[in-house]
Amino acid sequence: MTPPRRSSTLKRDEVVELFSRLRELNPRPTTELEYGTPFELLVAVTLSAQATDVGVNKATRRLFPVANTPAAILALGEDGLKTYISTIGLFNAKAKNVIATCRILLERHDGEVPRSREALESLPGVGRKTANVVLNTAFGEPTMAVDTHIFRVANRTGLAPGKDVRAVEDRLMKVVPAEFMQDAHHWLILHGRYVCKARKPDCPQCVIRDLCRFKDKTVA
Repeated sequence: MTPPRRSSTLKRDEVVELFSRLRELNPRPTTELEYGTPFELLVAVTLSAQATDVGVNKATRRLFPVANTPAAILALGEDGLKTYISTIGLFNAKAKNVIATCRILLERHDGEVPRSREALESLPGVGRKTANVVLNTAFGEPTMAVDTHIFRVANRTGLAPGKDVRAVEDRLMKVVPAEFMQDAHHWLILHGRYVCKARKPDCPQCVIRDLCRFKDKTVA
């Protein structure tokens, strides 16, 4: 008798099991970007577009001891800011956006990072993903910041298949149980970064390999 064929999408009990295992492996996941305040996080995430967290951290370790408030960074000016972030890709455009963001924060938000998606997305260089990171990591909101890692993991595993990042985000918001939502995007990012890697996933070391729907699993 032929065994029943598994669906390409994970079932609810499998989703619960997936996140239970990731939680057991890493009970308190967080971003690998270094920050101390919501503003520092906002700047770090803005700088991280098309750059590595390691590279951003090297730059902000120099920048934040000198200037870590909107007023202080605005006082540096665009050229002054560039001297600290010139090792990061697209640093010219990022410096322009960060300076403009600092000005808006001072003029409209009393120098504080706003806690609404609309206000965050109105800041230069801040898109939906960056807003989601700030809302989740700085303010504890149950959001899902879908980057390339999460997009890959969600599609490969069958957790939340989607043709684009917004489709994956919307699907994840529906299928991730409430008890895991706060930390889910950190677990998925880290899993994609270190295990479910783009070119060659490390399936033999994967704690969810038996749940995963990926057909081309690697072998030891």
